[in-house]
Amino acid sequence: MAKKHHNVLPGFNLSLGFTIFYLSLIVLIPLSAAFIKTSALSLHEFWVAVASPRVVASYKLTFGASLIGASINAVFGLLTAWVLTRYTFPGKRIIDALVDLPFALPTAVAGIALTAIYAPNGWIGSLLAPHDIKVAFTPIGVVIALTFIGLPFVVRTVQPVLEDLEAETEEAAASLGANRWQTFTKIIFPAIAPALLTGFSLAFARAIGEYGSVIFIAGNMPMVSEITPLIIITKLEQYDYAGATAVAVVMLIISFLLLLAINGLQWWSSRRNATAI
Repeated sequence: MAKKHHNVLPGFNLSLGFTIFYLSLIVLIPLSAAFIKTSALSLHEFWVAVASPRVVASYKLTFGASLIGASINAVFGLLTAWVLTRYTFPGKRIIDALVDLPFALPTAVAGIALTAIYAPNGWIGSLLAPHDIKVAFTPIGVVIALTFIGLPFVVRTVQPVLEDLEAETEEAAASLGANRWQTFTKIIFPAIAPALLTGFSLAFARAIGEYGSVIFIAGNMPMVSEITPLIIITKLEQYDYAGATAVAVVMLIISFLLLLAINGLQWWSSRRNATAI
């Protein structure tokens, strides 16, 4: 007789039921409320609410800046994780703790601080002003804010994978004549690619819905530096609840499709690496 395996956690049926209930309570029910509220609009009213030039411009800025910020974090987050993992130097623990600062810092405080630094009379802004480079109150400021809040997602996702990556593999590649670039592209990058994509998707998703750190440095000029979350807040303040939920639904659908594509790419990368091994 086969020995019955006893799990520490409750059985599958109970665990699955609790999981579905919890997700429904926390995620699905609030999201479905947005769709229900939007259904009160006619097709024409919905299109007017979500496709006006001002709203479309905010889509372009929000998703474009989020994509740029997440891409920057994918590069420099990987570099930061590499330094923290592979090297020992004075102040390493302080730098490691500073990576988590965007998690702990209130987003409004981050926005005020970034504005003070990059404003024309700020520390960095005053150095850029003579060269006619304006950061605060422009789309560039939005990218900087979204890069700031997204960095920890990439670093903390990639760092454990780099720690588990055995150095002997790199030494073996070097002994076989591989240069540093070949070792990185053929050995290291395939191993960390799924984690890097995960960190990228988390940073991207976080940036799309960011409001507090962006609202101060953006300038909020319609058609120029106005983000979509601000459009939603503005409609709510005008008691246009259906219009606000309509824009939120569009944001939700676009975000879901983009994250689905990123997760599909991550799954393909993981399967490709497993097949290669």
